[in-house]
This record gives sequence, structure tokens and C-alpha cells, in this order.
Amino acid sequence: MIFFSKKEEIKSPREENLSFNSLGKKIIKDVFANKKKIKEDGKLIRDSINQGVNFNPNLLFEQLVKNYSMAEKIYGKSILRKLANYDPSYIEKNIAIPEFKKVLKENINNNVEKLKEKSYLNEDNSISEKGLELAALILYKDELDNIMPKGILGEKIHKKHFIYGDKQDIKPYKKQDRYRDIAIKKSVKLAIRRKHKSLQKDDLKSFERQSKGSINIIYALDASGSMKGDKIDTCKKAGAALAFKAIDEKDKVGLMVFSSEVKTSIPPTDNFITLLKEITKIRALKETNIALTIKKSIELFPNTDATKHLILITDAMPTIGSETDTLEATSLAISNNITISLVGIKLNDKAKKLAEKLTNIGQGNLYIVKDLKELDKIVLEDYYSIT
Repeated sequence: MIFFSKKEEIKSPREENLSFNSLGKKIIKDVFANKKKIKEDGKLIRDSINQGVNFNPNLLFEQLVKNYSMAEKIYGKSILRKLANYDPSYIEKNIAIPEFKKVLKENINNNVEKLKEKSYLNEDNSISEKGLELAALILYKDELDNIMPKGILGEKIHKKHFIYGDKQDIKPYKKQDRYRDIAIKKSVKLAIRRKHKSLQKDDLKSFERQSKGSINIIYALDASGSMKGDKIDTCKKAGAALAFKAIDEKDKVGLMVFSSEVKTSIPPTDNFITLLKEITKIRALKETNIALTIKKSIELFPNTDATKHLILITDAMPTIGSETDTLEATSLAISNNITISLVGIKLNDKAKKLAEKLTNIGQGNLYIVKDLKELDKIVLEDYYSIT
């Protein structure tokens, strides 16, 4: 029987090269082992960022007692359930009972203190660097678990940039070669010809990497108030999937977070952890200014011959700036060799018409999303379409 020895064992790509400043290897292993408590902590922190709330236990308790319906709207059911240790419907029914209020307050205080003891929160109840990194790791793990079974992490090849044609030559395997480039059939045949009982290192052959032009892509996410909660969380997952795939393919990914102004702007990079952490910390804020975002992206792209592509994710067309401003900015981007695609989340008819004009001028694709579960697939599809 032919097999890999332990030293040559292929590792899971999900845990390779993950290095955080504040998270130890044990925490990373526990997350990938699906340890329930640590996943719950990370999800709780992630939910608080997505809802735009902090961990002030006194403020939360006061809002629950004063107006339960408003508190639920602000914090969301998931946060209430995890901090109070009760189902939200049970809290609503019993919030007027003095004895219950006492227990409720104790539970909230205790759970916040536990997060502090684990160093996920600072003394002022703000999220610590360790807490942010845990939330980022949970986001990454959840999205990989979602997209890998779908089979949508295929190989991205930019055919128009091939220098040596489509043929992949076979060569002896070297230490720096990726495991995925091992030519299994050729290696096995060679081992059999040599009458080896197991696959030896010297038997290994690998494919020459096809030459391809590089791509710089910027993921621009609308962080206006209407994106709060599950919507922005799904967009973050799609951004994490794009960063993971594109960087794995030796391309570079940048990030822009926009509302009434551009809040975050990271030029295209191959630093996955930096992107993941910045994606995780995005909070929904104010209105939408797409023209400003497009203009800012021109500054972020490097002045190279690499393909330049901007993908905008939004649930509304501009609430700041005119349609003319947006289309003029798009024309300016094209003159700088930047193509633009737009992923619209449940856009109305007026917004769709403007989005169509934008993507026609921007020589990109328009995707109208009705089911948020398909968002990561659509974002990767757009990445695959760049040639």
C-alpha cells in the first residue's frame, strides 16, 4: 500500500500559517476542534461588533428594564441570550419581577467579568486585541466550514496572462513546493516502477506552476446603518473568503469600509491576518457615499501593470452625492485601468438602474443578491471572472 509518512503528511490548509499576536496555539486548536465555550465567546464578541454595541453591563440591564423591545432591537437576541443566560422571550415575560431582575443583573455582570478574566475585554469593557483576534478567528473558521463543502474554492487561473501556454511540466518535488502541486499519479507510477512498498520522498513529482499575471482587488463594503447585524456579518464572511482565496492564489486584496466617508482603507496586500482583523472590526454607521469610495480606491491601487478591480458591496445606492458624481467617479476609475463590479443586496428598482449604469461604465459585473447565503459564492464568482 502506498502512503505518506508522518513527516510528509499533508496538513489542512485551514490552519496553515495562522499566526495572531495575542492568541496562543492552544486557542487556535480549540477553535478548529469546535470547542463549544471558546466558540461561544468569539461569536458573542463578533455579534457585539456587528450590532455596534459594547459590553457595559449596567447600561444593558437598565435598557432591558426600561424598554425590553428597544433593548432587543439594539443588542439583538443572540447577545441577550448569551449574557443573560435566558431565552429572550423568557426575559421579556419576567422582566418586571424583582427577584428575576436581581438574577438577571448578576448573570450579565458575571458573564462580562468572565470575558475580562480571559482578557477578551479591557477594564473599560472595550474589546481587547485578544478578543478581536478571537472574533476574527471564529469568523474565518465559520466561513471556511461554509464554503469548503460547496466546492467553490476552485483554482483561479488568469489565462490571458499565460507566458508559457497551458501545459504544466512535471519536475522533481522540492521542499518549497506546495502539497497541492504534487503530481500524485506520476509519483505513484514512479514508486511502483522502483518497486517501493511505500511512497518515498524521492518518488515525489510536482507540477510546474502555470505563469499568471497578478491581480489586485479591493473589497469595498458599505457600512451604513442599514447593514447592521446579520447583513454585515455575512458580508464580512464573504470578504474573508475572498481574502483567503485570492491571497492563496498569490494575488493581493485591499479593503475599504465606507459610509458617509471612507472609514478604513488598506491597499492591496498579501497579509491575510491583517485583512481578517480589519474585516472583523467593521461596524455599521451612517449613510452611503459611493462616489467618494471609488475616488479613494484609485489612490489605493499600486501604479503597476497588474489587473486592478474594485468590488462594491452595498444594500443601497448613494444617499450622499448625486448619481452624476457616482458615474463620473466610475469613469475616472476606468481611465485609471480599474474595473468595477457591484454586489447589490435587495436593491430597489431605482438603485438597480444606477447600479447597471455604474457597472456598464466600470466594465464589471452586477449581481443582485436576494439570498444572503449566496453572497460568498457571488463574491468568489466575481473574482474568478477577472481575466
